[in-house]
Order: sequence, then C-alpha cells, then structure tokens
Amino acid sequence: MKQDIYYTALCTYDSENKEGFSWNDYIDWSELKHLKELVSLDGNLNSLAFSLDLDAAEEWNYFITDHDMVMFYFSSLDYVLSKTDHLERFNLLAIIKEPGKEKANLNKDYNFIGYDLIEIGGNTSALTNCGGFDETFLPNDLNSYGLVSDYDSAKQIREALPINNPDEPHVNCYLYEVWRHKTIGAKTN
Repeated sequence: MKQDIYYTALCTYDSENKEGFSWNDYIDWSELKHLKELVSLDGNLNSLAFSLDLDAAEEWNYFITDHDMVMFYFSSLDYVLSKTDHLERFNLLAIIKEPGKEKANLNKDYNFIGYDLIEIGGNTSALTNCGGFDETFLPNDLNSYGLVSDYDSAKQIREALPINNPDEPHVNCYLYEVWRHKTIGAKTN
C-alpha cells in the first residue's frame, strides 16, 4: 500500500539557538547531551518556518488536520516551497504518517533521519518534549537528531509509552518516518 507523503518546513534548533529556550537550556533540561541538532516534528521546539494564513480559503487545500487541529504538515511540496522561497536555512522535511517497516524511497533528494512519536490530536513529541520516560526509553535510544533510527524500536517505544505512563497526556502517539532534504534549506557550512 502506497503511503501519503506530507511535507513541511520547520525552523532549525541547534547550538546556534541562543534566544528564548536556548539550545543549552534545552540540552540541560532534556538531558539529551548527544544531540547535534533537534529535527523533530514537535511544533513547540521546531516551529513552522513560515506563517500560515488560516483565513485564505485556497490554503486549506494543502493543510493536514488531525482531530480538527491544523498540523504543520502539508499535502504539496510545491506549496511548502512557495512559502519558503525567501528563507535561507530551515529543515525541509518529507514525512510519512504510520509508515510500514519498509522505508519510503526518497533517497534521491532526502536523507532518512529517523522516526518521531507525535501525540494524537496535538503536536508534542513524546521523544523530545516530555521530560523523558526512562521506564520506556533512555536518552541514548535517540539518535543525534532526537529521533529513533530503527523502526521496530520506535514501534516498541510507542506501544510501551501508554502502558508505562497511563496518566501522561502525550503518550498516545502517531509514528512518523522523517526525511530531510539534502540541499534545500540546508546549512551550507
């Protein structure tokens, strides 16, 4: 079965972030000391790189929603590129919701960077923005982008989160396969 591919452009979050919740503050809080950059679908940590016009009817043709919430994912790569043509650095991502074990074939233009777990009906990553769930996974289970590299491990973490943390609001999650464009928006140095 062919999976839908969604696209998004998210702000980068790495050692160059010094304002607000700085990179150093985040690393101290999260205890993810091995990260070189956070490339998460979490809308609070890696916010959308462009502004949405929710009043423009034609833009609704591209929005992806979940439980009546507008997600930061879009059905058209051309739409995302039109919104980012003035931006220099951002993460252009291709994502697959609830992927199968066999990865999408996006290797020509994108690098596979891992799997994220995003709460159902929200935009919080259970992997990187919940303070940790040590009974389910440890910091070293995440790669240098804050994602899980292995499909089976990501599925196991997703299944265990609500069992081990029944009172936590962000543990019922969708699994996303995340790919980052090799050149568009990429850091050049």
